[in-house]
Amino acid sequence: MRSEARVKAYLVGDRLIVWDHRSGSELYRKGFYGRPVSVGKPRSMDIDSPLILDLVEGLYLLEEGEVEVYDQYTGRYVSVDELRSHARCRIEDFDLKYMVYRDLRRRGYIVATGIKFGSDFAIYRYGPGIDHAPYLVQVKRGDHAIDPTDIVRAGRLATAVRKSFIVAIPRIDEGKISYLLFRWFKV
Repeated sequence: MRSEARVKAYLVGDRLIVWDHRSGSELYRKGFYGRPVSVGKPRSMDIDSPLILDLVEGLYLLEEGEVEVYDQYTGRYVSVDELRSHARCRIEDFDLKYMVYRDLRRRGYIVATGIKFGSDFAIYRYGPGIDHAPYLVQVKRGDHAIDPTDIVRAGRLATAVRKSFIVAIPRIDEGKISYLLFRWFKV
């Protein structure tokens, strides 16, 4: 654990909110964590609004000792196990998505939600506003069949937004993740 004061984040439904603007800016600068409220793409690393974290990145930051989490309504401290349990109730296949998120972050990538692209994650090399996300990642269970329609849908989506599409298949029991990269080209 870090010795200096950690950023305080408050659990509200399926999000964590960092109300303190300075603390939110600090987190954002460290790795483009979160999304500033009412700001599309920040033009600066200094954020002058609350910062919203999703449950996946919130758990990661809690495990890394970067944040302390409190329930917004009761003020009670939320532990790693409690936040993980809460996230499992809110996000389908949370453990699989979290495993992929953690792996990509530890590999040095900037990982953001991919919801606006219809995927689980968008992956940046340098960060939003600095470069475009070259990859979209969809997390699939190992026992989930990927049919041709899924591949065509992914290909059309990825080429429409000029990105490569990755299917991540985590195997929790083995602690391994297989990444399948689809690159599209015109013939």
